[in-house]
Amino acid sequence: MSQQSLNSLLDDTFKTFSQVVDNHELELTTREIGTIKSIGNGIAIVDGLLGVKLEELVRFPHDIFGMAFNLDPDEVGVILLNHGESLSAGDRVQRTGRVFDILVGEGIIGRVLSPTGLPLDNLGPIKFSQRRPVEREAYGIMDRAPVTVPLQTGLKVVDALIPIGRGQRELILGDRQTGKTTIALDTIINQKDTGVICIYCAIGQRNAAVAKTIAILDKYGCMDYTTVVVASGDDPSGLQYIAPYSATSMAEYFMEQGKDVLIVYDDLTNHAIAYRELSLLLRRPPGREAYPGDIFYVHSRLLERSTHLRSELGGGSITALPIIQTEAQNLSAYIPTNLISITDGQIYLTPDLFQKGIFPAVEVGKSVSRVGGKTQLPAYRAVAGDLRLSYSQFQELEVFARFGTRLDEATKQTLERGKRVREILKQNEFHPLKVEEQIAVLLGVTEGLFDNIKLTEMKAIQEKIQAKLKLELPSVCSEICQGEKLTENSRQLLVKMLQKIVTALSD
Repeated sequence: MSQQSLNSLLDDTFKTFSQVVDNHELELTTREIGTIKSIGNGIAIVDGLLGVKLEELVRFPHDIFGMAFNLDPDEVGVILLNHGESLSAGDRVQRTGRVFDILVGEGIIGRVLSPTGLPLDNLGPIKFSQRRPVEREAYGIMDRAPVTVPLQTGLKVVDALIPIGRGQRELILGDRQTGKTTIALDTIINQKDTGVICIYCAIGQRNAAVAKTIAILDKYGCMDYTTVVVASGDDPSGLQYIAPYSATSMAEYFMEQGKDVLIVYDDLTNHAIAYRELSLLLRRPPGREAYPGDIFYVHSRLLERSTHLRSELGGGSITALPIIQTEAQNLSAYIPTNLISITDGQIYLTPDLFQKGIFPAVEVGKSVSRVGGKTQLPAYRAVAGDLRLSYSQFQELEVFARFGTRLDEATKQTLERGKRVREILKQNEFHPLKVEEQIAVLLGVTEGLFDNIKLTEMKAIQEKIQAKLKLELPSVCSEICQGEKLTENSRQLLVKMLQKIVTALSD
């Protein structure tokens, strides 16, 4: 066969192959349109979308969207991201060809958004830089840097005894109405003028509760550096499920820009319930407490995205404060134990302390920070190094002393000081304290300077310290805030100032 004949044969072969490919693509294109087999409770079972990908965005009539969640051989389970009352069996469904993503950028700061990126604050369209997938793989171990910088909450009991670092995941848990959200809001308020960007993700809450939270953030000037992502209890379960992932994708944008981000998930109990509802409706096998077997993976792949990046990758961080609700103080329930094992520590709030008027109602004995102690400012270690142990011992001793046993003088003194420690750790909501103010107050109680002060006067002592500290000892305040060790000279200056305040109050 001549070379000319061979070339002609090859040309004919490629033309035939191109026609086959074109016909195949045309055949695939015709199958991009599916139909709804059944619909209800935020779930649509769709037939005909043979090429759809997992988590691909699909479009229904009336601008209703959903996300492909179950890829079965004969049908696709889709979770709806809008209310689907207007849909019915037989309606057409169209593939979009892209994985569900969310808009990110500087323009989302100060805004209230839905998990799909729609504005909920009537402030006009969102200005965004790019779109990112809602589900992203967490950074690997080699991409992470140690957690070395503290994230100050402004709460004495947390910063001194359960410190949190930037890049850490600290669980907040307790029964309902014990002040879990208040701790998170205090932490957001305390980030003012620190450069930390905050994202508050509300999952499955009442609209009135979300509106109250936004009003608090606005009142204290937090919306200048905070984004609120809302999937209320009235929204479909699918929207509640994707809400924390959307919020985390927003946070990752800032982290990769080298910024520090604080993200609050309020709360993951509602998130787990929404996921359970979706899974049962899609006929996935139920496990313990009817939750699907992968509920641990659902939360771990979310929280693993919070980290501190190496400087080569931007050096930013995401600090996560997931909130979980317990029932009857049962820490050993399924979801709480899952999240305790995923996170780097927990802050446990108990109704017993709450009912006694001890706010925040943090039970120090059951709370722990597995990372933050390494990030804590040196001044805290010098002042409150043994405070956690001595406070826990006081609580045990106080229970024993209730039986009316005769106590020696040393034990009585321990009890009296413990009562003052507990009193000084009390704090009003939405009034975080600066680092230097906390150090001065804690130094006074650990040095025994307040032993003869009445419990009712402890609040007045703290207010006097706040008023005088910055005026009389600015150099010491600067030294503490810059992360330097508390020198003996600075310690003596603080003690003298505290003694003057105590003497003036006694007179």
